[in-house]
Amino acid sequence: MEEHPIGTVRAVYFSATGTTRTVALTLARTLAEELSAPLEEYDFTLPAARTAPPPVQAGDLVVAGLPVYAGRLPNVLLPYLETWEGAGALALPLVLFGNRNFDDALIELRDLLIRRGFLPFAAAAFVGEHAFSTTLAAGRPDRADLDTARAFARRAADKLRAGPVEEPAAVAGRTPIGPYYQPRDRSGAPIDIRKVRSKVGAQCDQCGLCAKFCPMGSIDPRDVRSYTGICIKCGACIKGCPRQARYYDDPGYLYHKEELELGYARPASISLFL
Repeated sequence: MEEHPIGTVRAVYFSATGTTRTVALTLARTLAEELSAPLEEYDFTLPAARTAPPPVQAGDLVVAGLPVYAGRLPNVLLPYLETWEGAGALALPLVLFGNRNFDDALIELRDLLIRRGFLPFAAAAFVGEHAFSTTLAAGRPDRADLDTARAFARRAADKLRAGPVEEPAAVAGRTPIGPYYQPRDRSGAPIDIRKVRSKVGAQCDQCGLCAKFCPMGSIDPRDVRSYTGICIKCGACIKGCPRQARYYDDPGYLYHKEELELGYARPASISLFL
């Protein structure tokens, strides 16, 4: 007899370049199949989807996927995440990091979900191609990563079938959580790229896709060289441009990108918590 009948498995995620979406849907789809539950998807990457919380109900299972920014959850998303209501639903917090480290992002997400009324019964940190780079964790999540995700989802379903879950899963990370990762130059001085924005090259044909893809709604669709808000360096406009017309030329950004590519070239490992 199944101890945790599931109403709906929900893949709920922010995914500027599609990597978090890929893992979240793989986990959620496998859980739905294993638990004979319907699957629904809620993508809150674009601003219009962040006007209301996800439609979670008691008895649901939510795979909550977010990217890691400087070892934490993206701070611009925290106010929206604090509007979620779990109603006692089960949750599988998922973070996706760009081959450096997920630091405290997973424990931050787990604890936020607990605070919002969810029961995180399992958790995972997966690797995806870095937002700044096409070489750092290039092609990840790959086939092996997604096989790992499916196997983990089956184990998570087994845990639910084995009996009631009463305590949140233990995960890696510090309590209280630490500060955001601070890049530094060779002399040890901090590099601040918060106000850096991508620029537009001559090959741009004003198709407007970058404005459509921007998760902050910050690129003016009437003139894609103009900004109406902040740039979070998510990579959506760079990687989504069919003419490769957008780029960064800020020295601090480029130095940090190179240091990441040189210092973290090894394939990072997935971390699973059940």
